[in-house]
Amino acid sequence: LREVSFAVRPGEVLGLLGENGAGKTTALRILAGFLLPSAGSARVAGVDIASEPLRARARVGYLPEQVPLYRELRVREYLRYRAELKGVSCRNGKVQRAVDAALLQVGLVAEQKRLIGQLSKGYRQRVGLADALLHEPPLLLLDEPTDGLDPNQRREVLTLIGQLGVERAVVLSTHVLPEVETLCQQVVVLSRGRVAAKGTLAELLASLRSTDCIEVCCRGDRDALRQVLQQQSGVVAVTEQ
Repeated sequence: LREVSFAVRPGEVLGLLGENGAGKTTALRILAGFLLPSAGSARVAGVDIASEPLRARARVGYLPEQVPLYRELRVREYLRYRAELKGVSCRNGKVQRAVDAALLQVGLVAEQKRLIGQLSKGYRQRVGLADALLHEPPLLLLDEPTDGLDPNQRREVLTLIGQLGVERAVVLSTHVLPEVETLCQQVVVLSRGRVAAKGTLAELLASLRSTDCIEVCCRGDRDALRQVLQQQSGVVAVTEQ
């Protein structure tokens, strides 16, 4: 990452958009405290992740791209275990209430006694989201949360993320533009570790409309690509570099 800067506030969903290898996962791992930046700084709810890593991590709910779940545990057993690891107090039934609230938020109440290994990928994603919500963090970091889901599961998870973003800040990493259009109030486009563009979706679309020249990177037969591009509405000329 080089000169990457952005901010997200409670009640906002920020989309990190970019191709594979653009730096999206690296940015999320830094915010989650798994990687320390070699330069610059990052703050979560006013807490610096480098100087106060434990306080910062306590304010973050992180859903990695590959959710590490214990498939031999039942959903409720796993969430109770994770709540205790995250320091949710065992006194006065706080762990039970935290697990109940997380199950309700992600729609897993009916599945709470099932083995995780028997769940579909969509429901396993929900278990990962419930895990991220147990300690009621003000910031959610979601890395490709709909990857590998079928269309119905994808729609359900996106609806859920939209609901979760009403009360907290959410950073959503994705390479799927329709997900950004559906959910995000802000967009940061990363390319090769740098910010290629950022702003609201309306601002980014307006900037594209006002641009006379658009550079497109393509793979494939040159003649076929040129023909396809020339047929697009508004294209005056196509040149190669």
